[in-house]
Amino acid sequence: MALRTIRTDGDDILRKVCKPVKTMTARTEELIDDMFDTMYAANGVGLAAPQVGILKRIVVIDVMDDNPLVLINPEIIETEGEQTGNEGCLSLPGLEGEVTRPERVVCKALDRNMEEITVEGTGLLARCIAHELDHLDGILYKDKVIDGLHRVQMRDPEDMDDFDESDEDDE
Repeated sequence: MALRTIRTDGDDILRKVCKPVKTMTARTEELIDDMFDTMYAANGVGLAAPQVGILKRIVVIDVMDDNPLVLINPEIIETEGEQTGNEGCLSLPGLEGEVTRPERVVCKALDRNMEEITVEGTGLLARCIAHELDHLDGILYKDKVIDGLHRVQMRDPEDMDDFDESDEDDE
């Protein structure tokens, strides 16, 4: 397991447009494996190559549906509907904001074997695909936030069983 450093807001690389991947190499395979390791270690559901300092059009996603995805040179070819909800990002730790994304996306990409695939996602998967693909073009979710970013209140995991959403109003 090799963890890479996640670049955070203010790092110029997060604002650059990534280059397409032309061939699969051993280094690219290693990058993909490292991206999954890094994403899981940070408790994320998606990670784009520029977030670990590599300007390649590669995204890894795992929304815990037993179908981890590797998307190389991904492109959204169809969208439908809208969903608005809170998003966070491993490159903006401790912050979240409300963003409107498509409810459904269809994405064309290459998989790890450089074979063309089409992925259709709704809900969280659609949100994740749209969010991660933005990273490949130097766009951060904070650019699309409706009412500004806010800090995520960190809670002790042992207190989560007692958490009641009405508690938020008391703080």
